[in-house]
Amino acid sequence: MLWQALGLGLGYNATLVTLGAAMLGIAAGATGVFLYLARRALVSDAIGHATLPGVVAGFLVMVAFGGEGRFLPGLMLGAALSAGLGLACVSWLTARTRLHEDAAIGAVLSVFFGAGVVLLTVVQVLETGRQAGLETFLLGATAGMLRAEALSIAAGGAAVLALVVLLRRPMVLVAFDPEHAAGQGINLRAVDLAMMGLALAITVVGLKVVGVVLIVALLIIPPVAARLWSERVGTVVLLAGGIGGLSGYFGAALSATAPDLPTGPLIVLASFALFTFSLLFAPARGVVAAGLRHWRFQRRVHLRQGLLALASGQPVYEPLTLRLMRGRGLVRPDGVATDKGRAWAARARLDERRWHMLRSLPEFEAAAARHDGLSPLSEVLTPDQIAALDHHLGPEGAL
Repeated sequence: MLWQALGLGLGYNATLVTLGAAMLGIAAGATGVFLYLARRALVSDAIGHATLPGVVAGFLVMVAFGGEGRFLPGLMLGAALSAGLGLACVSWLTARTRLHEDAAIGAVLSVFFGAGVVLLTVVQVLETGRQAGLETFLLGATAGMLRAEALSIAAGGAAVLALVVLLRRPMVLVAFDPEHAAGQGINLRAVDLAMMGLALAITVVGLKVVGVVLIVALLIIPPVAARLWSERVGTVVLLAGGIGGLSGYFGAALSATAPDLPTGPLIVLASFALFTFSLLFAPARGVVAAGLRHWRFQRRVHLRQGLLALASGQPVYEPLTLRLMRGRGLVRPDGVATDKGRAWAARARLDERRWHMLRSLPEFEAAAARHDGLSPLSEVLTPDQIAALDHHLGPEGAL
């Protein structure tokens, strides 16, 4: 059944839900990159928790006017108004009081979420609220989602993604260098509000799928995972969107095979699995790549020290050094240097003398900053520079 869900073979409605969750994940991942770069990721947490009282209030208002209390656009409108109020409270507390933004976020998050839980408890007591299913907005649930709801979520995610593409340049400038952005005539306040508005929109759109508690994870985990793979903003945005889309796709598909499990945690677990893979195997920042770099560096250090020992006529006792040198044919099994080993040792000794001279001459300051002390100087300096160094070394420089 799982393979059927992943292959979109569980029916038209399940396919719409899965694709809608994937579109939500793409939009959330791309939006989260700019929050992450601007160090505003926790604001999305406050927005998410602030939506709960709006969802419940929207239900009560629709019921009071004789409407369908579970009408998703109405619930989303209530969530948007409540989240907007919460965001305004964070901004006011940060601007008008001595509270730092993290303290303001904590205050708003706890107060709004507490009010939402109280309202939710009251609604569950009412006869009209017992079957409302509002508790699914806490952790998300796609079981029983209607076609119109799935289409609304997909359309909302696509709209947010389009706005991200439209506003990406000013948001990147503001995230990296606000002063330069202001000098270019960019309204910092407007861009910041647009960034928060996109986070609010994703939060509201994703309520039914991920829930108010875990929507922040879909805004943070994909960008963090994508950042491990690239240094370029455009690439990070594309990767974050892809990771978020795969998370939504796999999470919704798993939820379709196990309706009793909430969708939000499954999507978050899928995104965490992709983050773990990135953390381990990203070529530049991954744990495995870092381990390989350290391993190669350690071997280079051992080989360098062994060659310098040979050049000085000292014995080599370190087992790893001996093994490395024997593997390259530099020493015999008894530890005596071969002709190749003596030649390599002479070059290493000459490079070492050149390196010490390099650091003492002002005209080679730039080259000294690039050299790691292990690579052959021929990879760092031009032949003319090496000849100049040998001139400073004197008659022994060419030996």
